[in-house]
Amino acid sequence: MTPPHQISLAQKLLFLADDELILAHRNSEWTGHGPILEEDIAFTNIALDEMGHAATWHRLRQELTGEDVDTAVFFRDAAAYRNVQLVELPNGDWAFSMLRQYLFDVYEMLHLAQLAGSSYRPLAEAAAKIRIEEIYHLRHTAAWVTRLGLGTAESNTRMQAALDNLWPYAQQLFVDTPEDEELAEGDTAVLPSSLHREWQHLTTTHLTEADLTIPTTNTPPTTNRDHHTDHLTHLLAEMQSVARQYPTAVW
Repeated sequence: MTPPHQISLAQKLLFLADDELILAHRNSEWTGHGPILEEDIAFTNIALDEMGHAATWHRLRQELTGEDVDTAVFFRDAAAYRNVQLVELPNGDWAFSMLRQYLFDVYEMLHLAQLAGSSYRPLAEAAAKIRIEEIYHLRHTAAWVTRLGLGTAESNTRMQAALDNLWPYAQQLFVDTPEDEELAEGDTAVLPSSLHREWQHLTTTHLTEADLTIPTTNTPPTTNRDHHTDHLTHLLAEMQSVARQYPTAVW
């Protein structure tokens, strides 16, 4: 059976997959560099989870388009990626990476809860399964936000600097695309903008309790998922290097 709004649904799955994939790659860059051994292992596991989620979304997309997952991941240039700029930014310090993951985790928990009610059953089932893992991600990153915000003067300063930088980028997660609007009409997906008020309430409450000041800027650097920073080009050059060097290899 051909699912409703097949083209828009395939594009929406690409949005989901690219967000997870690029964030997973950024998180994986901390492997071997975490502040303590336990956290090195924990954050590496979060990166692996996000990579697995990206694979799930790509496999659902492959069922609609027939495009091979490895081809979609390793042989698309930056201009063809559809992730938000938030996830492609360089890691910076530990405060930056923890806060980015936290802001994304809160959004994802809200988004997945809505997608779990999708009229397209494969999407609903995948969202419900992924959300179980995301519960633990959010607990982990929320604890780090509190720990660093209420820690030392230096940790609070670093967290505030990260928040001032990341807050505008996070707003792009709630920009509705034409695909979102079409899918919302058929109850296949939810409008990201409908999640913003609850996300803002949850994040501002927690961040304020962590002695952080919420920035007043709510305008994202871009509203288009096909606009990227140069950071994505450099990230993909590294991530895709082996596959492009040996395009016919079988792993």
